Amino acid sequence: MKKLLALLLIITVSISFANEEKYGKEITIKEKTNISKILKAPAKFEGKTILVEGDVLAVCPSRGCWIEVSGEKEGEKIKVKVEDGVIVFPQDAKGKKALVEGTIEEIKAESECGGHEGEEAHADEGGCCSGSKGAKAYQLRGLGAVIK
Repeated sequence: MKKLLALLLIITVSISFANEEKYGKEITIKEKTNISKILKAPAKFEGKTILVEGDVLAVCPSRGCWIEVSGEKEGEKIKVKVEDGVIVFPQDAKGKKALVEGTIEEIKAESECGGHEGEEAHADEGGCCSGSKGAKAYQLRGLGAVIK
């Protein structure tokens, strides 16, 4: 009976790991940072490497170069931008759980909102060009991610 339980445990763990897709660098941080805390005082986290977890709400429809990850409270989300071509998130990541390690950075309107991002449908729904003109905005510069 013990051997059967051990075998079932091994199979269950193997299946759960088999459903994970890894992107970019290996995640090294163990402690997760609450997205609500980041959104309340993003400047406090600027330049710090953190780990967040949430559901993938949206994926860049053009190049897979960003995802939006839900916060703990209704309507909260953080944009995760990755280096184009280094990490490409698949469209089927939407609705899955994401674990992302990265650095909080202020969005520079001139450099971050050019190109395809400024043209995307999500630009007015949380893309880098949203928000009040002149207001500071922040995002997570993704270094590594696990989508499950």
